[in-house]
Amino acid sequence: MKAKIKELYRLLVLIVVVLSIEACDTEWLEPKPLSIFTPENSLLDGRGMYAALTASDALIRDEWFTTGNRTPMNTETIFSEVSVDGSTDQGYAPFNMDVVLTPSGAQQLLYINQYWQMGYSGIKYANLIINRIDDSDISIEAEKNAIKGMAYFYRAYWYYRLVHQFGDVPFIGEEVMTPRLDFFSTERDVILQKIKKDLEFAVEWTTDNVDRGRATNGACAHLLSKVCLALGDFDGAIAAANHVINGGVYRLMVEPFGEVPMEEGNYIRDFLGIVRDDVIATLHWHANKANPENKEVLYMVLSREDLVDSRLSLTSMYRLQPSWSKIGQLQLYTPDGYGPGTSDKLGEEIDIVQSIGRGQAMIRNTPYHHTWIWNHPKDDNDLRHKKGNWMNMEDLVYNHPATKKSAYYGKPLQLFDDEGNVLTLDSIRNWFGWPHYKVYVPDPRRAPARGGAGDWYVFRVAETYLLRSEAYFWKGDIANAIADLNVVRTRAHAAPISDPSLFNIGTILDERARELYWEEPRKTELTRMAYILAKTGKTCYNGKTYSLNNFSEDNFWIDRINERGGFYNQGVIAINGLEYKMSAKHVLWPVPEIAIKANTKGVINQNFGYDGYENNVPPLTEIPSDQDN
Repeated sequence: MKAKIKELYRLLVLIVVVLSIEACDTEWLEPKPLSIFTPENSLLDGRGMYAALTASDALIRDEWFTTGNRTPMNTETIFSEVSVDGSTDQGYAPFNMDVVLTPSGAQQLLYINQYWQMGYSGIKYANLIINRIDDSDISIEAEKNAIKGMAYFYRAYWYYRLVHQFGDVPFIGEEVMTPRLDFFSTERDVILQKIKKDLEFAVEWTTDNVDRGRATNGACAHLLSKVCLALGDFDGAIAAANHVINGGVYRLMVEPFGEVPMEEGNYIRDFLGIVRDDVIATLHWHANKANPENKEVLYMVLSREDLVDSRLSLTSMYRLQPSWSKIGQLQLYTPDGYGPGTSDKLGEEIDIVQSIGRGQAMIRNTPYHHTWIWNHPKDDNDLRHKKGNWMNMEDLVYNHPATKKSAYYGKPLQLFDDEGNVLTLDSIRNWFGWPHYKVYVPDPRRAPARGGAGDWYVFRVAETYLLRSEAYFWKGDIANAIADLNVVRTRAHAAPISDPSLFNIGTILDERARELYWEEPRKTELTRMAYILAKTGKTCYNGKTYSLNNFSEDNFWIDRINERGGFYNQGVIAINGLEYKMSAKHVLWPVPEIAIKANTKGVINQNFGYDGYENNVPPLTEIPSDQDN
């Protein structure tokens, strides 16, 4: 298995290098018309086809992995109710979206343009395979169809994301051989119908007998369930989820397996006295994700410390943990006035950083995520919030040498003193709880650790159950909806939900937040649900009904953020002077201005509320026959 992974990644490096060399001459941000759609090398043999598939996997991996402080997945989470950007020491941070988010704005911190580029790059690689597979030297028809099915998966993956990020976008179903200037936007539902058909083909022909890191048959069915939900085909969503859940290949892991995540000198073990040997801890331990025993993973992306030529770091501890150590004056103090209160240096008498890493809170989860969902309902047995798996600031202690004269040295951190004074200048950045079991990844190359190379889940069976639960909910079958959601809850030792009158789409969103933090593209999924409510006209738990006619002015997405998030539109102003603000129109991001302006012989529509919307034309309502590949 290890040899196969190494070979796979040597192939990845080869194809990415080749693509990068060619891309240097056709940089998409330069004024070359939609050059992201130009073809790559002539890949006519089986090896070339698999190399293109590897390039597709690499693009998806780039959502989570980075060489810097932010990744595209940051953006998906901060456009939801679960997280906000926490870089409060930066005057240019993406807090006020009314100011930052424009078609031509400085969006490098938001990855809006990058998502557009990543999406159409992934579509380009998929089209290359789809259009050339029949002329390849692969002689076995079933293998050809399996490769084609995987290519359909990658194309569907990106179109599913694009239509929930940008709405109506151009559909390109062929390998574009020359630069084109004549693209037109296509209706979202038309694209969804097309990728549904493609995924049905993929489910028929792909297999589960593939190396870790490849798209499996289960992953194709899982994505098909999402697409069916987006279309309002709830029976189709249930059937696709059944294919995964009842197929005999995959199952929810309910017992600990593989390596036990425990190390010598570990602060969590030595100070808190906890051995993390439960199923949640082992499921998310980096060494267990690709373990053959793990039957829950449907699709994952790979990065390994021993694969030096292809590894990327998650930097998950750096980005997703509070900045509990000193940054300038943004430090924690003891109630009797000593500070800084905590140290991130290795070798302190009480060494904290060795086992939890050094956080900088580039992403700061909201009160909804770090507190509310664990109290509604209150459940002290939930392994996902168990002490040691989940870390609260009070689990850390004052350990800085400057506090050794303090009566509080070695005692738990406090946010307030006895008079109610806040013991930090910036509680946004350095005081919140986090899912340690997810974000901790050993980092042998940096001290203090930030989070090294480690495999990451994209799709797993726990989400499949939640997708089926949602489909049952939309159909009005509350009993089955509750049953599926409770499968996920009881695996985590949480008490099952029992009262049907309290079950609604918010219940499912809450469970997704508990189970899928930093796995699901939260903005995409929340927007999908907002579309369903607008399309069906069903009354939401908040008493409102929604319509597609004014979707970008009044939608469930912004109402959910306002209701649960606790930051956006609540008057919260960070120490950098910036206010957290979001508007209903941000349910769809602005299409990059450069893509629209380069397309001089066609029209790529802009979304409502952004400059250029006045130039829109009706989107295409069908896919031309020459694009229906």
